[in-house]
Amino acid sequence: MTALAKSLAAFLDTAPTVALVEVTEAKGSTPRERGAWMLVSPDAILGTIGGGQLEFLAIARARELIEKNIATGALDIPLGPEIGQCCGGHVGLAIRIAEPEDRAELARRAETEDAARPHVYLFGGGHVGRALAAALALLPVRTVLLETRADVLEEGIPQEVETRLTAVPEEAVREAPAGAAFIVLTHDHALDFLIVSEALAREDAAYVGMIGSKTKKATFKSWYLKNGGDERRLARLVTPIGGETVRDKRPSVIAAVAAAEVIAALTRVT
Repeated sequence: MTALAKSLAAFLDTAPTVALVEVTEAKGSTPRERGAWMLVSPDAILGTIGGGQLEFLAIARARELIEKNIATGALDIPLGPEIGQCCGGHVGLAIRIAEPEDRAELARRAETEDAARPHVYLFGGGHVGRALAAALALLPVRTVLLETRADVLEEGIPQEVETRLTAVPEEAVREAPAGAAFIVLTHDHALDFLIVSEALAREDAAYVGMIGSKTKKATFKSWYLKNGGDERRLARLVTPIGGETVRDKRPSVIAAVAAAEVIAALTRVT
């Protein structure tokens, strides 16, 4: 079961009665697109249709349906001064109590959405690797953390992140789907170089990044070009990950900036 499907199943297990809120119309500037959805129970929500006053109104209407046992409802909302939003668009919402067939359809939709998520491969589960795993776990990507050391994967990895113990992590690069992102930060520079070389050979990679310093960057460049690499492919490498403008080198800071880099690259591709 995929991450979104797991979250959905857990939510539905704790909420016998929920209302489904779906965006049926989105004209002009709107927070979310047509088809966006969320679930509302008497005391919790799953998902979002964009936040703000629009979402507050939708949640209130959904809970009214649950409280009064009304099967369906709808909202037609202009996003203007009347509700304290200035988007300027127009949103139509369908709201209904989720029946068994709705729950089954949502499960299928969750599986489909998860399957369509771009893949991000993290090579290395050290301090920055773990921080990146935590940051990426919050994003709409499928994150795979690969390590050669079993003890590194024993604890502290978000459940949304898939882990793989492997002696040959570069194989994952060859097997990755088109449009994947590769972030290399192992404990071994020689292994870093091998994995990055494999990743740069993937013309369809959305992002190839390596943690490091100016010296490591120069060393890799020399090694890569001597071993058959070319300048065109090398130009695609992002190193150090997170760029050089942020001076703070704490793992959480590097992870935040690098995660933004990766999601921007994946958004351009997908």
